[in-house]
Amino acid sequence: MADASSNPPPGDAPDPPEPGPLPPELAAALKRDAAGLVCAVVQQHDTGEVLMVAWMDDAALHATLTTGRATYYSRSRQQLWRKGDTSGHVQWVRSASLDCDGDAILLQVEQVGAACHTGERTCFLARPLPVVVAGREG
Repeated sequence: MADASSNPPPGDAPDPPEPGPLPPELAAALKRDAAGLVCAVVQQHDTGEVLMVAWMDDAALHATLTTGRATYYSRSRQQLWRKGDTSGHVQWVRSASLDCDGDAILLQVEQVGAACHTGERTCFLARPLPVVVAGREG
């Protein structure tokens, strides 16, 4: 895992830039939902651990791509939020990829602290679901 001390502390990071337009080719490739949002799957860059899922509008994606800090759109508060501004649990973006359909983004990040609002490292610990595992013929 990369040394998080090489990144500035949350309070020292610059504020997100004013929302700007996405590059035209990226804006055209995105398939947003009815609310103008696209799903962001967030993964620890060096282990592949899935940390969380969030939503991005164009402004959140622009801020993420231009600052290196993960920024999302809160559907409940109807506003942008930059991960770690309140908690200190920053996500430093290492790469971003658009899926083949253009309706999901994969952010690979260096997670500092917990990714989940519950204080857990990942949001996918609390509710394992029962599943029938299909057999394979050898």
